Formats: sequence, structure tokens, C-alpha cells
Amino acid sequence: MKVLVTGGAGFIGSHVVDALVETGHEVIVVDSLEPGAHRLAPDYLNPAAAYHQADVSDPATWLGALAGCDAVCHQAAKVGLGIDFADVRDYVHHNDGGTAAGLWAMHQCGFSGRLVLASSMVVYGEGAYRCVDHGLVRPLPRAEASLAVGQWEPTCPQCQEPLRPSLVDEDALVDPRNVYAATKLHQEHLARSFGREHGVPVTALRYHNVYGPRMPRDTPYAGVAAIFRSAIEAGRAPEVTEDGDQRRDFVHVTDVARANVVALTANEPYDGPLNIASGHPRTVFDLASVLCTTSPVPLVPTVTGAYRLGDVRHVVADPARAAATIGFAAVVHPDDGLAAFARDPLRA
Repeated sequence: MKVLVTGGAGFIGSHVVDALVETGHEVIVVDSLEPGAHRLAPDYLNPAAAYHQADVSDPATWLGALAGCDAVCHQAAKVGLGIDFADVRDYVHHNDGGTAAGLWAMHQCGFSGRLVLASSMVVYGEGAYRCVDHGLVRPLPRAEASLAVGQWEPTCPQCQEPLRPSLVDEDALVDPRNVYAATKLHQEHLARSFGREHGVPVTALRYHNVYGPRMPRDTPYAGVAAIFRSAIEAGRAPEVTEDGDQRRDFVHVTDVARANVVALTANEPYDGPLNIASGHPRTVFDLASVLCTTSPVPLVPTVTGAYRLGDVRHVVADPARAAATIGFAAVVHPDDGLAAFARDPLRA
């Protein structure tokens, strides 16, 4: 199979390329090597893939790369919460604009293969919660007045009692609560619209917190695992926001790459979103503590009580649908993967 991978020089995309090449597929990569993500040209690019440095927001890039492709794996995106709302135009340009350009090009050239889209758990906003008295409920966005006094846990919108976090599945209502999340959901909507009109199955893989080698280091757009790593390497204790008890699902990048290959090659393509997660949630403080164990000097995570209004409290995935539909289940347990990540090479 000939597969176009956008963003194939990046953190997740490069692992997808490696996994596709390893399983015998022909891979075409388009990546702009955007300076905000790549200070230096990566030294890990797979020599068996064909690379084109080009901008996916330009439809001509897609038209040139799609020729003869049986499938598209769209990873290219600007990630993270950014610095502040001033980043909104960049996020919309790269994420929404790049996806729209690609779908337009697929329309123009009559593409009829499979499309796998890198989406994110951020489209859910808060995760799933249960109230003792009212069952499964949807909490309101956390108020800044509550966060300012350290009231971290969402409350029931009916009785205002604290809620218990539960597993979020793909049928949960989506409620993006920051610019990045809004663009990821719009990517899903655009791709679904294209798929319906063209009879193309679109699998939107909603990645949970991905970590592993080749993560970008020391940038406001990096994942929390890499930010903690960078602090520890500089001899500083990692700073944990809120009280550190936020629950997330940390999934290893090799599992995420394998999920993409499975979605592209499963006997029956899955049309819809799928959680891609380890199934073993951990707190953010747990993550910081594991990484501190490898520091050459004793370090303990600092719980700052700081917060960002666009953050959510708990997002823990139900990975059952991916297993039932495409046969994917993560194999790297966070206890093993995070310990190894403490020494994994990061990207400049």
C-alpha cells in the first residue's frame, strides 16, 4: 500500500512512518519542518520513505503528493495549548486550513482510499463524571473564581456536590475548551463531511497523552511529559499545576504509531472516532515523580497551585471500542514506558 503521511518528520508522525515502513508499505511524507517545531533538521528520518518539505496549508502540496496513494494518514498539526489566545490564527491556519486544503485536493483528484486523522482527547473538554445522586452528568466549565481558591474538582450542575471521574467513551458529548481543542474537533468535522460525500471511511484517532522518544523539548507547545523532563535535566524540580491529582491516560508513542497502521490496514475500515489510550490512568504528580527518580540530584515535584483556565481536570479514556473494531490495544504499560521515557532522547 502507498500511504501519504503528513507531519511525518514530527514526534508522532515519524514513528508512524517507521511502523509503516517496517510492515512493508511505501511511504510518502510531507512535512514543512516548521521552525517552531524543528530547530534542527531531525536525524531520525527513515531512509526508506520519500520526504517532501512543503506546507500542507497549500493545496498544491497535496495535489503533488497524493498521486497513486491508497491511503492518507494526516498527522500534521500545531499542537499544545500555546502561550495565549494570540496563537489562535496560527492554530486555525495550520490545523483547520491544512486539513481543508488536503480534503479539497482529495476531492479534486477523486481520492477514494482510507483516511486516518490524528485527533485528540481534548475534543471532549472535561472527561466523564458521575454524581452519587444524579448519575452520569456533564459538569459546567470550571469557574476562575473556584480555581483561584483551589477548588479543583468539578461539581454536579444539579446539586453542586463533587463528582467522581469515570471513563469517557467516543459517544460522549464533545466540548472543546481551548483553541487547540476547537481546531481538532473542526478537523474531525471537516473530514467526516468529506467522507460522507465521497464514501471514504474516516478514522479519527483521539490520542490521549502521548509520550516517548523524539518529543520536542522545552517549548510551551510540548506535552507535559517533555516539559517535566526538560526541567529535571536543567536541575529543577518539575512544577505541577493545581494539586497534581489531575488524572490522564499516558500512552506510548509506539502504541500510537501501531494504532495508525492498524486503522489503515484493518480488514474492515472503521468510520468514526476511536480513543487511543493505554487503559491505565495516572495522575500528573505520578508522572512527575517517576521522571524525578532518574535525576542525578534528589528532586521532588513542586505542587504550585497554579492553573490555566483552558485546562480540564480529569480525562480518562475507555479504550474498548478500538479493541472491538480494529483490534488495537496498547501494549506498553505506563509504569514501564514512563520509566524508560526518563532517559529517552528528546528533539531539539
